[in-house]
Amino acid sequence: MTTTTPLFAYLGPAGTYSDEATRAFAARLGIDEPALVECSSFDEVFDNVDRGKCEFGVVATENSLEGPVTATLDNFAFKSSASILGEEVLDIHHCLLLAPGASIHDVTTVASHAQGLAQCRRFLAEKLPGRATITTSSTAESARLAVSDPHVAGIANGFAAKLYGAEVYERDIEDHFGNQTSFALIGRQGHPPVLRGTRMKTSLALFLQADKAGALLMILSEFAYAGINLTKIQSRPTKQALGEYMFFIDLEGSVNDLPVQTALNCLRLKLREVKVLGSYPIA
Repeated sequence: MTTTTPLFAYLGPAGTYSDEATRAFAARLGIDEPALVECSSFDEVFDNVDRGKCEFGVVATENSLEGPVTATLDNFAFKSSASILGEEVLDIHHCLLLAPGASIHDVTTVASHAQGLAQCRRFLAEKLPGRATITTSSTAESARLAVSDPHVAGIANGFAAKLYGAEVYERDIEDHFGNQTSFALIGRQGHPPVLRGTRMKTSLALFLQADKAGALLMILSEFAYAGINLTKIQSRPTKQALGEYMFFIDLEGSVNDLPVQTALNCLRLKLREVKVLGSYPIA
């Protein structure tokens, strides 16, 4: 009997941090050479999973410096029915990349993803003051640009440098050490669990019946009464009217735990929608 290797959708091109996270998830699933489907946006990753074109998708959820990835949150809240199956946290280490044989004195432009540029402001001000910057669709794309033009420096990881043949001028150029990005492994709604862990986390999207005083306190009280620890609370506009918000919440525990079930059942009586995004092992 033969088994089909599952397809993983990720934000391309090859060499992105999403690519690195995808390979980390695949390794945890016992897959040494994953079958990868390169996507141009997180919307496309979700679409590939929702339509069943790929069994798994990998999307960034939050960066410790820049905050939540809104494109991912909006898909979970408003567009997609995909479930979170696992999480992976990557340490983000940026490198300044040059074309082979190029000198830093040749550089007139620095290219990278918006977050890559933002996370290396101090280095750029000290080592490349006054240089123009251009925003690319990904850090990996900046590596490709750097290789093709000695006047362009890229900001990407060492994996992208090796993949595209760029020279690493300097490593660890990020302004803040401890920079991390969390990624979610997603599958179609109802996908069976694929990762094991002793400690579980559940992610929710909560929609209010109406915006009124004490609404958030009411939500928090249900979890407090059930003795459930919350690890994250984020608000997002509902896109219906100015000042209307919904909430993303992460909590310790699984939907299979009785206290969690009790809290969610109580909230379903009081909220317009309680959307369970997934229960999965804590990274």
